[in-house]
This record gives sequence, structure tokens and C-alpha cells, in this order.
Amino acid sequence: MDKPKLVSGFSKLSKRGKIGWLVENFFKNPEEVARELKSFWYGDEQKQKIFDEFSENTITNFYMPYGLMPNVLINDKVYCVPMVIEESSVVAAASSAAKFWLDKGGFKTEVISTKKIGQVHFDWKGDVRKLYKLFPQFRERIFEETSYITCNMRKRGGGILDMELLDLSHLEDNYYQIQMTFETCDSMGANFINSILEETARQLKLFVAEQTSFTEQERDLTVIMAILSNYTPECLVRATVECPVADLGTFDEGRISAEVFAEKFVKALRIAYVDKYRATTHNKGIFNGIDAVVLATGNDFRAIEACGHAYASRTGEYRSLSFAEVKDGVFRFWLEIPLALGTVGGLTTLHPLAKRSLEMLGNPSAPELMQVIAAVGLAQNFAAVKSLVTTGIQKGHMKMHLMNILNHLEASEKEVKEAILYFKDRLVSFTAVREFLNLLRLPAKSGAWSAKNSKI
Repeated sequence: MDKPKLVSGFSKLSKRGKIGWLVENFFKNPEEVARELKSFWYGDEQKQKIFDEFSENTITNFYMPYGLMPNVLINDKVYCVPMVIEESSVVAAASSAAKFWLDKGGFKTEVISTKKIGQVHFDWKGDVRKLYKLFPQFRERIFEETSYITCNMRKRGGGILDMELLDLSHLEDNYYQIQMTFETCDSMGANFINSILEETARQLKLFVAEQTSFTEQERDLTVIMAILSNYTPECLVRATVECPVADLGTFDEGRISAEVFAEKFVKALRIAYVDKYRATTHNKGIFNGIDAVVLATGNDFRAIEACGHAYASRTGEYRSLSFAEVKDGVFRFWLEIPLALGTVGGLTTLHPLAKRSLEMLGNPSAPELMQVIAAVGLAQNFAAVKSLVTTGIQKGHMKMHLMNILNHLEASEKEVKEAILYFKDRLVSFTAVREFLNLLRLPAKSGAWSAKNSKI
């Protein structure tokens, strides 16, 4: 009979205690697993303590590759961009795109808006005309009652921008909302916004209860919840690349002209706009680049993803986030995406590598970081679509994936060298690599076997 795997008071156990319980209950080789988990602890105890306190019930650290995308020209400034991602071809592809556009003017970016949104959702049974009539008075009260929260942000040029009362009872019985917009400067601002919203909710209940002109029922308002929205369509940035079609050059070893490439590229973008199946994969490619920099800088990739996909659906259909056109002989490719980011607070200053990432980027403001990340998303998207409309995605992707397969199959250093040489001009697949290694490992009957002169 299996041992019971339920545990009481797990969060109160020490880190070693948690590991002990885990390995004894879920692994056949507990000592080996315990050593492996502990091997990923940070060498510096103080820094490890910071990592442990990022989350709950932590037992070790989960490592991800931290790579660099050099030579990224954005608005005539060159950046070296950090990327945290495990997908082998992403950093290489984005870097290749950055190099491609380096002598064509690079990336041009601009921040369109930086507004963020929060909501107080409430249930109310009353004459909404009364509430609308009193709302300007309530609005002034909120600016005053939240001033102790907003004072420092206002000094930096931020704070509450506006608020409005929304009647949504046609969607849900007795459902109303106060929607507020904020400027949070270089902070992502989640805690700031949520603190204001919760105070607004508290003040709303008090305000309504004080109205002698309201009936007893109208003075009874129920706050459902007060929370920021991760959908920030007005925290928007645009990134663009363009050049004369002739300057694009040729592709696939000269077999595809610049004109044919541009035509196929624009058609591919149109397909991504009208077909949601393609749009999903297309936008995932954009986020391959975006998420990698968001992670490297200690920002919230989950919020960025949720917002981006909601924005892609704003017309009622899920569509591509990037666009392309050829007009008057000029190829133009651009991306518009909402990115709510921070460069102060949270992990951006606590995580040692996130702090170094921002330093590497020149300690940018949040709007500058928005532009850098949008440019990387566009670069990654360009590289992916370029491959799709020329040589196909698998050739380059699987070449980069070759090392992962070789590691999985425990290839020796000599076997790795032979495999790289052998697959230089061959299609890479897991089966092909495994069969190659099996042949390589066969006992030689006469002389040394070499991939260089092999005919297989």
C-alpha cells in the first residue's frame, strides 16, 4: 500500500524539511533527488533568501537560459537586449532580424499612451439617475480621500487621471462600475492602483449610505470587488521597420527576389489577420520575443500575454498584432501592442539579474522599455515570417534544436562534433539524430567511421 501523501503544516516546515517530505513521498531515489534540488540553490545565502521570499513553499530555484540580443538599433540608439527563454531558435532569430535591419535604419518606435485602468464593481438597486447626478461630488471626494496614497506618484507626474460611472445593468442585473484611469510613471503600479480602488470602494459605500435623498434600499450598496484590469489598450506602443523593396535583397540563396519576398510577406500578414488559427501562432511568435525580455527585466509576462491577446480580439475576432504593406515601392512592417511595464519596484530591483538587465539597457524609463520590448517582438515576428515564406520554419528551428536532441541522447563531445558536421545540410529530426548516433556508435569493422565522408 502506498504511503499517505497528504501533509499538514507544510508551509511551516524548513526548506530542507519540505525537500525531505517531497523526496521521501514521491521519488524512488530520495537522496539523489534531494542533492539535485539543493544543487540549484544560490551560492550567496542572502541572495537565496530573496529568491525564497519571492513565492511560497519554495524549495529550490528553476533555471532558465539568459541570452543576449546585440546590435538592436532603436530610434538611432544601439541596445544589447537580455532575453530569458528556453526555445532554442528565438534569440538567434531575433538577433538575425536585428542585424538584417541594422543597415536599413533599424527600428522606429513610439509610445502612443501610458494609461492604466482599474475598476470598482458594485451591485445597487436604485434610480441610477440619482447616482449620476451626485457622481461629480463623489469624484472630488475620491481625489481628496486618496491624496495620501497618490501624493508621491503625483510628484512624479502620475496619479489618478479620471474616473467615470458606468451603468452595466443591461449586461447583468443591478451591475454598475466605477472605472478609473491612472498614470503610474516608471512603476507597473498594481499595488498603487489596487490601494486606490479599495479606498474608492470603501468611500463609495459611505457616500451612498450618507445620502438622505436615497431610499433605504438605495443606501444599501454592495461592493462586489475592486481590482485593476490587466487589459490596458491605452498603454500602447508602436514599433516599425521599413525600407525600399529593392533594399530587402534576395532570399533562399538568391532563388527569391525582393519583390516576391515582399509580396509573400504581406500576404502572410493578411492571412494572419483574417484567420484566427494562423493569428494565434503568429502572435505566439511575437510573444516569444516579448516575453523573453519581460522575464529578463522582472516584469509580469502573464499580464502582458493576457492583455496582448485581449487586444488582438478587440474587433470581435482574434487577429494578428502586426501588419505589413508595400506602398510606393516601400516595404513597411509594424506592430502595435499594449505593454504595461515597470522599471522600479517589484522584482525589477529585488531580482539580481533583473536589476542587471535594466542596467544593461541603460536603466530605461518604463516608456523606453516599452519601446525596446516592442522592437524585439517585431524582430522575432519578422524572423519567423521571413523563414515561413522562404526556406520554411523547420530548417532553422531544427538546426538550433539539434543540440537539445544531442543532449537528450547523451552524445559525447566527439559525437556532437560529428553530428553538427553531418546535419549541416540535412534535415534534423529526433529520429534522424538517434539513427545517426546509433550508426556512429557501432563498432568499426575497418578504420574510423567519419560523418565527413559518410553517404548515409
